[in-house]
This record gives sequence, C-alpha cells and structure tokens, in this order.
Amino acid sequence: EVGYPVVLRPSYVLGGRGMMIVHDREQLDRYVGEAMRVSGDDPVLIDHYLNRATEVDVDALCDDETVFVAGVLEHIEEAGVHSGDSACSMPPYSLSDATVAELKRQTTEMAKALKVRGLMNVQFAIEEPHSAEPRIFVLEVNPRASRTAPFVAKTIGQPVAAIAAKVMAGVPLKSFGLTDKPYDHIAVKEAVFPFARFAGVDTILGPEMRSTGEVMGLDWKREGEADMAPAFARAFAKSQIGGGTTLPTTGCAFISVKDDDKPFILEAARTLVAEGFTLMATGGTHTYLVDQGLQVKPIKKVLEGRPHIVDAMKNGEVQLVFNTTSGKQSLQDSFSLRRTALMMKIPYYTTTAGALAAAQAIGAIKAGDLDVKAIQAYA
Repeated sequence: EVGYPVVLRPSYVLGGRGMMIVHDREQLDRYVGEAMRVSGDDPVLIDHYLNRATEVDVDALCDDETVFVAGVLEHIEEAGVHSGDSACSMPPYSLSDATVAELKRQTTEMAKALKVRGLMNVQFAIEEPHSAEPRIFVLEVNPRASRTAPFVAKTIGQPVAAIAAKVMAGVPLKSFGLTDKPYDHIAVKEAVFPFARFAGVDTILGPEMRSTGEVMGLDWKREGEADMAPAFARAFAKSQIGGGTTLPTTGCAFISVKDDDKPFILEAARTLVAEGFTLMATGGTHTYLVDQGLQVKPIKKVLEGRPHIVDAMKNGEVQLVFNTTSGKQSLQDSFSLRRTALMMKIPYYTTTAGALAAAQAIGAIKAGDLDVKAIQAYA
C-alpha cells in the first residue's frame, strides 16, 4: 500500500538512531530486526519516503496571542538526510516567496492550535518545490527549541532562546517588538563530522545523525546583484572553509552517481568545466556525461581491476569527489572510494545538491569575492 522506498523509524529515539531508508523487500527483512531492537517494546513506524523532496526547518516564537517566525531554513541536501547533518540556508536560497509565505502561514496556524509558549520547530518536506503547485508535507512539529535555534539567533541578531525563556515565564511576546523585516544577507550552516577519527565508519549521509558540530558562513547581497544566488555561493564557500574543507580551484573532479541522480549532477559538472576543471567518471556516469557533450576521462571502479579510481586518488590525480549511491551492495562497492577521499583530504560530496553548491562555491572562491565582516554587521 505504501510502496518503496520507505523509512523505518523506531519510536522515541534522538538523532535519528536506527532510522533507515529501505528500497526493497530484501532490505526490509534485513533492517526491520535492527529497528525493532532499537525501538524496544514501542512500535516501529514505516513511512513512505519522499524521494528528492526539499526539507525545510522553521523556528518560531509563540505565546497565547502572537507568533513570530524567527527563521526559515532550506536544507541543501534532500529530505532523507538527517536535519543535523544537512547543510542549510537562511533565508531559503531556492524557494519562491510564495512557498516561504505558505510555510510561515502553516507554522503560525499550528503554533496557535497547539498553544505553544516559547520556541517551536517544524520540519517540512516539499515535493516539486519549484513547480507552480509544490506539495508541502509536515514531517514533525516539536514544541521546544531545536538545534537550529543558535544559528537562527545569529542570523537575525536576536537572542531567541532568552526571549523564549521570558515568554515561557509570562512576558508577552509582542513586548519584544520583533518584526518580520527582510534582510540582505544569507547564512549557511554546515555540519562538522568526526569521520577521520573512526576508521571503519562510512561517510555516506542518511537519516541517522552523525555530525558532532556545525559552522556558519555569512555573506551579503552586493550592489548590482539581481538575487541572492552569488551571496549563497560565497556563504557556502565560507561554511566549507569553517568546517575544515579546502575546496580546490583547479584539477580533476571525479563523478560517480546512481542512475536517478545523473540528470541532477549535470549542472554541477558543467559548472566545474566552466571553471577549468577536467572530469573523470566510471561506467554509466561517464557514458551519460559524454552523451551530454562533456569531455570526461573514463576510469575503472575498484571491483573492475586496476588501475582504478582509488589508485588515481592515491596518485594525486583527483582533487574533488562527487559520489552518490543506494543499495547495500553499491554502498559496499564504493566504501573504499569515500574512505580514501577522507584519508587523502580530498573534498567529497555524497548528494547532488551538495555537489552543485560546492561547484558554485568554487566559482565564488576563484572570483576572489570572499570578504569578511564582523558578525554584528549582519544584524
């Protein structure tokens, strides 16, 4: 009735512990036991997985009369990556004003209906977010502060946690004079991962949280820029630098993506070529990119014999990796690739959205536009 893929979700867990995206009956049989072990005596929930949906976090301050939407954060990675692991942008970097307004309206209605006092967090998923009629789903509503609260506070220059505490103690929210004013800057949150400290851990992102910290990149709309796209690229570049990733400005990018992702990696590949990069790819990805008119060097997968992609990485022939995959066997086959990238300190991205953002950030770095201002200047 639900159809694959589905999300297995144990009850009452933090950080998405034990959550898995299941693509077929074989995976379901394999993973349901683990989900039941994590869930204990509580039920295991099986939800339909919204493939290629855009996830959005909304943080709001509420009392009995007033709701102030403090922040709308668009995730860069698609729904299915834990919100704590996904990079995100505030304000949203690709959603329309009408979609953002509808998210705010729904958040306000839910806050009033639930009679929340203090902070509230709502997680949405949007199918076809750039169509004329995007489909908005509510994933969860949390009548509490979320891990995004400090990020939102720094972005808008308001102590939202302190205000929430006072509202919970009875101070009217309207007495703080908060207004939904537009701002000309953009903030990007990037997660920081401890993968280098754990030799056997895969770096692929999923519904179970793995990050142990986060950093923030800020930039602003410059005079003459028509929209926030250039500012987003600069802010994303700063977030990568803050998280310890040094994006290359020349060299070779290796691309290997699952079939469903091939049309969505094309813009990132073309952006890199425009910035002077050469491309390298395995089998199906190589064929697809060549068919789209790009010059791409073929390379073998690890299981296809030597010299293969891991050899090329160890020889210093690869400066950037874009790799997406699905299914247990494919994950195992490409594990050594991702692990080598980590050990060789080669930047790697495991979603097509992250790959495109990285390609755009490389363009911003090469343009030399990464100026720095004090955080107080953005308030």
